[in-house]
Order: sequence, then structure tokens, then C-alpha cells
Amino acid sequence: MSSVRKPVIAVIGAGKCSKKLRDMAFEVGKYVAEEGGIIVCGGLGGIMEGAARGAREAGGTTIGILPTDQKEDANEFIDFVIPTGFGEARNIMVVRAADAVVAFPGKFGTLTEMAFALHAKKPVVSVKAWRLSEEIHQVDSPLEAAELAMKLAVGDGEDGGKD
Repeated sequence: MSSVRKPVIAVIGAGKCSKKLRDMAFEVGKYVAEEGGIIVCGGLGGIMEGAARGAREAGGTTIGILPTDQKEDANEFIDFVIPTGFGEARNIMVVRAADAVVAFPGKFGTLTEMAFALHAKKPVVSVKAWRLSEEIHQVDSPLEAAELAMKLAVGDGEDGGKD
């Protein structure tokens, strides 16, 4: 068995979003899975569901860290459901579980996850999400976000890598 751990990419963003944004998240999940990574997210709908669906359809693994204490609340594309009952406090767990974070537009939950990721020195790649800091890598396309997140997660990027 290989001792190399698979990179874990958190995909964060709105729980309710447009089909276009959900499809963009799908592209990230698909790419990460095809490149051997794992998707972690909040396990619910919107961006989270799009990323999980993309990863699952590409044969990848998904982890959903739920704000509720009910496994049934996870979207159908989550392989490993972690019900926390912690509400938005679970946002810390989502980013701490990741090697890099891809952020899509969202509200205050997304904002806190981005801030927690920066505080934890996790690389953050933004696809039109909050512009908080020069430390956040701003990109225009989901494919660009996925490629950069995977590079940063394994330490091949300009400023990121494993803790």
C-alpha cells in the first residue's frame, strides 16, 4: 500500500445557487477526482452538491461535514457523511480537513470558511468569491481553480502545500 496520501480539496460556496455555478463546481470536483484527489465540503446542496457530483461521476471520493446531526441531510453524492450538529462551527472542520480550498460565491458561511482557511495557512483559490486578501488566488474558470488547488495541495504551487 502506498504511503502517499491523496490531496484533499475543500469546495466551498452557496448552499443554494444557479445551475451555472453548480455546473462550475461540478467541473472542479470532476478534475480533482480524475487527478486522484478527494473532495471535502459541507455536504449539502448548491456548490457542495455540484462538486460532490462531479467527483462521484469521475470515480472519486467525497466527504461531507454536515452542520446538522442527521446523516440523511447529506446530498446523494457524499460517500463519507460526518454529521456534526455544530451548525456553522463545522466550517472550521471543512477547511482544516483540506490541503487547499476552492471558493465559489456564497454568503457569510463561505466568508468564514475563507477566513478560517487563511488563518490556518491553507491555500485558497477563488472563482469569483469574496476578495479578502492578496493571499487568495483569484481565477476566472473552474478548471483553472481545480488545477491550481491541486498544485498548491501537493506543494507544487508558488506558496502552498502540506502543513
